[in-house]
Amino acid sequence: MTTAHKLVIVRHGESEWNQYNKFCGWFDADLSEKGLEEAKSGAKAIKEAGMKFDICHTSVLKRAVKTLWTILEGTDQMWLPVYRTWRLNERHYGGLTGLNKAETAEKHGEEQVKIWRRSFDIPPPPMEHNHAYHKIISESRRYKGLKPGELPTCESLKDTIARALPYWNDVIAPEIKAGKNVIIAAHGNSLQERGGHGERVVQLT
Repeated sequence: MTTAHKLVIVRHGESEWNQYNKFCGWFDADLSEKGLEEAKSGAKAIKEAGMKFDICHTSVLKRAVKTLWTILEGTDQMWLPVYRTWRLNERHYGGLTGLNKAETAEKHGEEQVKIWRRSFDIPPPPMEHNHAYHKIISESRRYKGLKPGELPTCESLKDTIARALPYWNDVIAPEIKAGKNVIIAAHGNSLQERGGHGERVVQLT
């Protein structure tokens, strides 16, 4: 008899940069008011479905962390263990970080921006040292434990999946196979590789 395991995946609610149509990536944008309400709606849906969890995972970016907190508060499960990892961060948009998507399309052409955003293995331009957000991101204490070469300056979707996959395989998958009920609150691109564990996806935005 096959044992049913539960994996619930939640993309964070709208961020302040989402509402301004900016490339966000590894910039630590907060949830917008709408995003917070979306997280509360997600919590209500999860509570009404009677979902109980054993363990929680999220990225080190506050829009995902706050989404998870809001869900745990709304379902009276704030006591659960929460594990944060940079490997579940959003894709690093490199030199596009902070730029308005429409203005970027006007400057570089819609086709080029579409390639950067939608292709599997073509990354955007790297984030140079003189970029407005380079120091804020690269010198953040949350990344002090990374090994040389692990901190990206840009990522394709392929790079993002390759970065997230070890955490899925080494941490999350064994928990699910051990019968744990797991919730993950993260980002659209880092959730691309889910491993096929009969997950339920709660889409907030």
